[in-house]
Amino acid sequence: MGVEDVLKVLLGKADNVPGFIETHPKLTFGASVLLCYTLLCKALRFQRLRRMQSKYPYKTRGDMARMTNEEAQEIQKELIQCEFPFTMNKALQFALFRTYGIPTISRLLVQTQQLSEKEHAPRRYVDTEVLIQDFIANSPESERANAAIARMNYLHSLYRKSGKISNGDLLYTLALFALEPKNWINRYEWRKLTDLEICALGTFWKSVGDAMEISYEELPGSTEGWKDGIQWIDEVAKWSEAYEKKYMVSHQDNKKTADETTAMLLYDAPSSLHPVGFKVVSALMDGRLRKAMMYPDPPAGLVSAIDVAFKIRAFLLRNLALPRPHFLRSQRMSDEPNKDGRYYQLSYDVDPWYVEATFANRWAAKSWLKWMAGKPYPGSAGFKSEGYVLAEIGPKNLEGKGTEYVTEAKERLLKQGRGGCPFAVAKS
Repeated sequence: MGVEDVLKVLLGKADNVPGFIETHPKLTFGASVLLCYTLLCKALRFQRLRRMQSKYPYKTRGDMARMTNEEAQEIQKELIQCEFPFTMNKALQFALFRTYGIPTISRLLVQTQQLSEKEHAPRRYVDTEVLIQDFIANSPESERANAAIARMNYLHSLYRKSGKISNGDLLYTLALFALEPKNWINRYEWRKLTDLEICALGTFWKSVGDAMEISYEELPGSTEGWKDGIQWIDEVAKWSEAYEKKYMVSHQDNKKTADETTAMLLYDAPSSLHPVGFKVVSALMDGRLRKAMMYPDPPAGLVSAIDVAFKIRAFLLRNLALPRPHFLRSQRMSDEPNKDGRYYQLSYDVDPWYVEATFANRWAAKSWLKWMAGKPYPGSAGFKSEGYVLAEIGPKNLEGKGTEYVTEAKERLLKQGRGGCPFAVAKS
């Protein structure tokens, strides 16, 4: 029952409505304003969804088989920037975090020290986000998106050749980036995803897997073909569940990587609150992941409290919050390069890597709090406030390397015409 329903019931029970209005004019006026406001919120809340369904008229599963990757990227971009920015970004972060429950993945991260050591983890975390956001926020036929995938492929290629990254681990990671946004939105947000949006997630990430040259031979659809993105996402959900049951086991490397990532999440929290923060992170995990990370079970009351908090948030958003307009969209990276061809990170969580040292950024309230805590803020030395170019993304010893590989891979991807339907031609 929404706020307007409660108000209608209360007003309906008044024995003498005219008398009630005359006796309580301010209360009546306030209730009327609140009722109109909630009706406006609900009408506008669903306006973006209606507009999306009108723009992409895929009503049936047969229709959705024709969805192109270009359309899928546009739909996903709308979800992450305007419709569910907080939850979708957190879901993508948690997808990366969940991969650390697989020892073959966490072991490599510990060996390379890229996400398991304090001095490297923040930048590696940001670099991963830069690559993902660059191909999420830009057309699959754009140079920027394909260059980001090409750079990612180069960084992975060094470990794929040596057998340190398996196809299974890559497919599992890809699956989580498609599945976790769906799971988190359906569990925590003010509405669930529609089939159109789920199809877009499946279509987009299946195409990313093709570009990464990940083999789908372990999925039934690799031989039978997939009808649409929904079928693909259903298959990877079943496959990843089986993969976790087999490979997600307790290991000290899992814990080491998880501890450092959790410490980053709690970077700005007072040290006295860190024990509580670790319990909150543990409460967001399911039992299998918690066991693999070697984390203790959180208090049962904390799990319930978090669920209630998200339900309250969903209720308030649905009934009392106007939708985010496009000009206030959540945007992580700059659209256009600066005069030197570099891009900026527009917001940051831990250290201000690639954040432009503008007056607004340096003198923001967040920067003052960072300064008072003795932590870096935009403009601090060593955090590349001049922005980034893709050739510098990755471990320090690989900065500027792989240029020829990335150029050739990018051109190859551009020639593939990645904006079309990835299910039009069966791929394995």
